Amino acid sequence: MKTNRFWGATLLIMGTTVGAGMLAIPSTIGLAGLGLSIVLMSFIWLYMMLTAYYLLEVNLRLPGETNMITMMHKTLGRPGEIVAWIIYLFLLYSLTAAYILGCGEILSHLLSHYMVLSGYVWSSLVVCLFSFFLYFGTRSVDYLNRFCIVGLAAGYMGLLVLGFPYVKGEFYLHASFSPFVSAIPVVVTSFGYHIIIPTLTTYLDHDVKLLRQAIFVGSLLAFLIYLFWLLLAVGVIPPYGKDSLAEARASGLPTTIYLQAIIQSKWMTTSAHAFSLFAIITSLLGVSLSLTDFLADGLHIEKKGWKKAGLIFLTFAPPLVFAFAYPHGFILALQYAGIFVLILLAILPALMVYFERYVKEKDFLKSELRVFGGRSLVVITIIVACFLLVVEVIK
Repeated sequence: MKTNRFWGATLLIMGTTVGAGMLAIPSTIGLAGLGLSIVLMSFIWLYMMLTAYYLLEVNLRLPGETNMITMMHKTLGRPGEIVAWIIYLFLLYSLTAAYILGCGEILSHLLSHYMVLSGYVWSSLVVCLFSFFLYFGTRSVDYLNRFCIVGLAAGYMGLLVLGFPYVKGEFYLHASFSPFVSAIPVVVTSFGYHIIIPTLTTYLDHDVKLLRQAIFVGSLLAFLIYLFWLLLAVGVIPPYGKDSLAEARASGLPTTIYLQAIIQSKWMTTSAHAFSLFAIITSLLGVSLSLTDFLADGLHIEKKGWKKAGLIFLTFAPPLVFAFAYPHGFILALQYAGIFVLILLAILPALMVYFERYVKEKDFLKSELRVFGGRSLVVITIIVACFLLVVEVIK
């Protein structure tokens, strides 16, 4: 039973990570060139995994089913709780809005031959469908996520098999530092799976070993998926000109559309649609589940009956309003999310660990998990996050 849940948790982490950012990574980071892209992506992956373990350490030292609000209140007091409320809501609502918009756009293209519906209608249908699964809890979302992971894997493998014969080696030689800095928000957002950790702590019965392994394996799988996707996109799509990475970045459209334009194949189109759709669905599942649990914890609402329905309404209503107001705000929502990710999922976990270890240690339960590095690494983590935040704001 625990092994089954472990793989479910691992896939939820991978699915939460591999989402809308997957469609934006090549057109943002790819313009910097393959070498610089891999360096940045590797650093962000390792850095965000460290902050994820910080978050897990604090979560494991609190009793019962606790989420970010309780964690922040216990470590940083009332001011930290207020900051968590504001930043967490901005982050998860930004991500949820981006994923709803992404799902709506892909479904509109995919089913345009059978029915013509407005983006508003598709966005509303996406919300209704996900509300149904969310109502029945983590296990329901887990099994739907597993099905979507299979679809994601099939579309991904189709893209790789069909696309790599079209790779041009000279595209890998391109290098430019100017897009490197501006790509940071999207890459950071693409590794922001931390939001699902409090939910998985409960799901895996606070099993330290399984939780550590799930975070490592899930994030590693996501990193490898990003890596091969980057190799394909940068090798097939030219950096500049017609149907290029620069054009994809300017338009804000998913990279898969430009792959289809270059590799004009029915199977490529099918694979691109499947890959894009399931990549966004898996992330929407993780984000919406996390947001519902966050609201339940912060508002002290029991996740049963009409109260749970009310939580789901609070989860989807604000992002749906954003989707109606900005029907093409996919990239815009992701860019805003990058700033919130650094504050909530890098700076605050490190601050919480600092207070949990060195200021209020007696107020917490004992735990088997204590992230390596001591006080020095915690301080360095905060400094790095502040530096990246400044770069994002002033870029």
